Amino acid sequence: MKKIKEKHSLAMRWFHWVNFPLLTIMIWSGMLIYWADDEYSFTVFGHTFFRFFPDWFYKLFNIPQRLAEGMAFHFLFMWFFAINGILYFFYTWFSGSWRELVPNKHSFKEAWQVLLHDLHLRKTAPPQGKYNAAQRVTYSAIIVMGLGSLLTGLAIYKPAQLNVLCNLLGGYHAARIEHFVLTIGYVLFFVVHVTQVVLAGWNNFSSVITGFELEEKQ
Repeated sequence: MKKIKEKHSLAMRWFHWVNFPLLTIMIWSGMLIYWADDEYSFTVFGHTFFRFFPDWFYKLFNIPQRLAEGMAFHFLFMWFFAINGILYFFYTWFSGSWRELVPNKHSFKEAWQVLLHDLHLRKTAPPQGKYNAAQRVTYSAIIVMGLGSLLTGLAIYKPAQLNVLCNLLGGYHAARIEHFVLTIGYVLFFVVHVTQVVLAGWNNFSSVITGFELEEKQ
């Protein structure tokens, strides 16, 4: 017999679904800004193997010649992104939800076991509560990454006014690299996250929309 069980609160679902379009806009507008000085590449002994990003990428997404548009969107929506993230942090803290999200001393070992299970290299997954060990690690990491993006973004935005912050991050160019690496991290997180959702099945996905899931009653 199956029963309906509440899994995600309205607040958690709100923060989750608001953050998705905000982060998408931030990455898209950030690309419009990055185009103006796309200096990063994999270069060894003077030979460039790959540039961020190839010309076909810019043409595919119609990125060139849109710097002003990118800055306008980026600097506007960064406030919504920051506010949503701050509210999420305080909600998890005061509601006690952080206890289900923060990794424990076994999480990193068990996260590896979860990965092996997802790759069908391990028959059984480690025991889990509301979130498995891999989710605990990645969901906590994304909060740290969000703070990192906010700090590095402010350092790039106002390097003179926030020179102390900028220097703590290693200077303007270092802050820009850190901001870029964090953005790549978001994209990789999104790919892994969607893959995990697909592997978990419809019941898990629907619970993030409705807040409830069906579970087998013992």
